[in-house]
Amino acid sequence: MGSATDATKRVTVGCAAPKGRADAARNRERILTAAREAFVVHGADASLDEIARTAGVGNATLYRHFPDRDSLVHGVMHAVTERIAERADKALAEEEDSFEALRRFVFAAVEERIGALCPMLSSRFDPTEPQSLAARTRVERLTQELIRRAQQAGEVRTDIDVGDVMIALSQLSRPLPGVGCQRIERFVERHVQLFLDGLRAPAKSQLPGHAATLEELRQDH
Repeated sequence: MGSATDATKRVTVGCAAPKGRADAARNRERILTAAREAFVVHGADASLDEIARTAGVGNATLYRHFPDRDSLVHGVMHAVTERIAERADKALAEEEDSFEALRRFVFAAVEERIGALCPMLSSRFDPTEPQSLAARTRVERLTQELIRRAQQAGEVRTDIDVGDVMIALSQLSRPLPGVGCQRIERFVERHVQLFLDGLRAPAKSQLPGHAATLEELRQDH
């Protein structure tokens, strides 16, 4: 029969693993949050040392989770895409008003500053990587559903497609050349609302050209 001390050791060991995993998960989230903010402001070449300091972890902890810069860029983009998809899914489930569901999604995507992160895609992020492709496809599918519902309800003009929304989200969340993110922050919500008003049906104008589809956007890849 084991002693009371042995039993205590077993309980301690049993509790240590879950606590260790929880701490590791929190550290990973802190790193991803700090990296996202750094990438938005400074681009993909932001200082990894500074990211670790902002996250409140040591460099060894950062590299344990993300062995190199490219893996950290991938982690940030995947986390951002997953959050946008989750918020789109939640908007579809919770909002009876189809335009309000679309509005919630648009503001969620802009809050992630996806446009400021997009320049990293061409040089450090492989859009065909399976995990990345699956996350992006989920966002596209949910965006299509949000637009479809709003159009069927007569709330959104019928001469737009999902590509139009994707382009606008990228442009609205990208800082102007020579202008810091913080300086335009107070104007973003205003301009997003202007964009949403432009989606409203009945349309107040005739759009030039044709609707931007996902197929056209993918032709450049």
